Amino acid sequence: MNGLEGLYLEDVEIGMVGSYAKTVTETDIVMFAGLSGDTNPVHLNQEFAETTMFEGRIAHGMLSAGFISTVLGTRLPGPGTIYLSQNLQFKAPVRIGDTVTAKVTVREIIAPKRRVVLETNCYVGDKCVIAGEAMVMVPSRQ
Repeated sequence: MNGLEGLYLEDVEIGMVGSYAKTVTETDIVMFAGLSGDTNPVHLNQEFAETTMFEGRIAHGMLSAGFISTVLGTRLPGPGTIYLSQNLQFKAPVRIGDTVTAKVTVREIIAPKRRVVLETNCYVGDKCVIAGEAMVMVPSRQ
């Protein structure tokens, strides 16, 4: 890879793993709220969030899920990859100061259609906070 090109379909193998880690900050949450328009007070208002089942502010689930996109578009398969679908299960909250690690694992290759199915999980430490599966289209040398 030269930074502008990811793996070609012919280079992808079942079991390959890519990851990206990011510590979530107050700024990340505020910026995500501004960009997405999701100003739910559970993300932005400590007093309100303390009255919820989370007992404090939590990051937007889609902020952490976005780290999966980072892996797909920059690491595995990398630049040139086209996101086709994603399913997600939000299993636990992410809080300011948590380091989220998105981990993507190749599960299936559908060569005739240039498709790759990947397990897509996010972790805080050893705890899975998001579990899912994605399908992407990967460039071919042909």
